[in-house]
Amino acid sequence: MTGPILLAFTLAALAWILVAGSALRERHPVWFWYLTGYPVTAVRVLVTWRRVAQFNGLTVTHKPARRMLGDLEVRGEPVRPIAPRISFPRATPTGLSLVVRLHPGQTPGPFIAAADALMHAWRVHGVRVTSPERGTVLITATARDPLERPGLASAPVELLCALVGVLESGGAWVMDLRQMPHWLITGATQSGKSTLLARLVCQLAPQPVALVGIDCKGGMELGLFGDRLTALTTDRREAVAVLGAMVVEIQDRMRICRAAGARSIWELPHNVRPVPVVVIVDELAELYLTDGTREGKAEAEKCSTYLLRLGQLGAALGVHLVVAGQRVGSDLGPGVTALRAQLAGRICHRVNDPGTAEMTLGDLNKDSVAVAQSITAQEKGVAVCTGTEGGWDRARSHLTTTDEARKTASAYAGMTPELPSVDRALKASAGGEIHE
Repeated sequence: MTGPILLAFTLAALAWILVAGSALRERHPVWFWYLTGYPVTAVRVLVTWRRVAQFNGLTVTHKPARRMLGDLEVRGEPVRPIAPRISFPRATPTGLSLVVRLHPGQTPGPFIAAADALMHAWRVHGVRVTSPERGTVLITATARDPLERPGLASAPVELLCALVGVLESGGAWVMDLRQMPHWLITGATQSGKSTLLARLVCQLAPQPVALVGIDCKGGMELGLFGDRLTALTTDRREAVAVLGAMVVEIQDRMRICRAAGARSIWELPHNVRPVPVVVIVDELAELYLTDGTREGKAEAEKCSTYLLRLGQLGAALGVHLVVAGQRVGSDLGPGVTALRAQLAGRICHRVNDPGTAEMTLGDLNKDSVAVAQSITAQEKGVAVCTGTEGGWDRARSHLTTTDEARKTASAYAGMTPELPSVDRALKASAGGEIHE
């Protein structure tokens, strides 16, 4: 009788453990990882390290792999390869990390190439290899995909900072316009580019910032925030006028700073400091493509010149650019390449051609281009961004619905600052004049 009772008790205990574990995994995934996943994965890393290192060419031998037999040279694989030493795996909220001490003569390249092999051997979601300092390699393993169900990360609320999503490491994805004044965002249709712009505007709306929208798709995207925007242009003619007015605005700010002996508006007293301006351009190609007419070429050239001047001079004067487009390449004109050099912040969603990924990330991080091209159509909102530790990271923006966009714009409509030069330019453009 004792046997059946003990069996029933054991089965009930196992069932309770499974239910409790499932609830813990859903409600507190980080603690579930610390208590169950991390110990098993850490042991697996320590047990398999020497074998994985040997199979992937990460070992060395202190003796040469060749011998002289008379006049013949005999070569072969070392019998006892020596794997580099590793630190004890340290737990992180989304996985674990360990440091590898390289042998003399080793480089991080083979370890980067072996990332997929490490991922399969350790049975984790992903492995990233970086070299924070000479002689060491940092291996970061992600146990699960934090971008599959991104939670609302937290970040300090600061001027010109926007919490737009979550990083693959589990941290907050923040676009800091004080640290990186200008940004380039690329992505194909339905990749999450417009959602990211909407999230950015929603985060900047409560701040004392002027938002200028240039949406040449008839205002379909940025028009949702019309109540909060200081100005909104819906075609290239209006865009030329507004961008020209912004160039005049930064020239006025130069004179103010020069008179006060300041090198930027942030050195000015608060009561005389001009309001920061964020110019958001949705679909950059519409500003550069022409129909072959003289007027169209003149407008495209003016847009190119104005954007470049804002990128070169705007950072210290509180004028920031956020430029987005589906296709960004040198075929749009030489001005695009020059503008890209001024946009230090880069975000690349899923793109339809490798050229756009290369144009967005290639000049900053070559290895991130392949990562951006691996984003699938099902991973909406996922992007590769720069400006994080290690140079780049995968991230996902938080979803902002149409209703949320409208409510945010309406709630903070009273905080919309005025820019008289921009208002005059829009009125002149509506009257058939192009503002210079």
